Amino acid sequence: MDANALDTPTKVTPVLDAASAWWLTTLGRIERSTAADPAIRVLRRGIRSIPLGEARMLLRGRPLGHPLHPVLVQVPIGCWLSAAVLDVVPGSQRAVTTLTAVGLAGAAPAAVAGWVDWADLPPEQARVGLAHAVSNVAAVGCYAASLAARLCGRPLKGRLWSWAGLTAVAVTGALGGHVAYRQAVGADPAA
Repeated sequence: MDANALDTPTKVTPVLDAASAWWLTTLGRIERSTAADPAIRVLRRGIRSIPLGEARMLLRGRPLGHPLHPVLVQVPIGCWLSAAVLDVVPGSQRAVTTLTAVGLAGAAPAAVAGWVDWADLPPEQARVGLAHAVSNVAAVGCYAASLAARLCGRPLKGRLWSWAGLTAVAVTGALGGHVAYRQAVGADPAA
């Protein structure tokens, strides 16, 4: 393959450019919208008032030098992506059910670390972070429904819920990536 072939525009580029422009415009609207600010203030006060002591610094990732949340999300994402791959392998339903359950268990510590980080974000990042949290709730709900269906002997319904959950994971990952990279949220050296 010609090294320059990767730089050559294709018919797909306008579609990707349009999708990217739509996504960034949508995120810009979320960043600027003050509609959720009253809820954000209440949630922040509640999270900050939890007496975590030294655990707060651990959850913020101080020993690592960067936030703990991105490390912890590897468990649910890895489990759920692996489950999606195994869902097409005959005879792997027991493994898929186990991976779905482990992913759900791993979502809880990731969420706790994420909420602790989120409580100290500036308003624009907090707004996108709240959308990230809502889409995480959607993903967890889908995977909980998938697990329930699988445990009740309804693997097709479990697969459908799993695919919906994986879609929500993709959206929430894009939102989290936006907060972490485009909005440049990282480790708080004072944490």
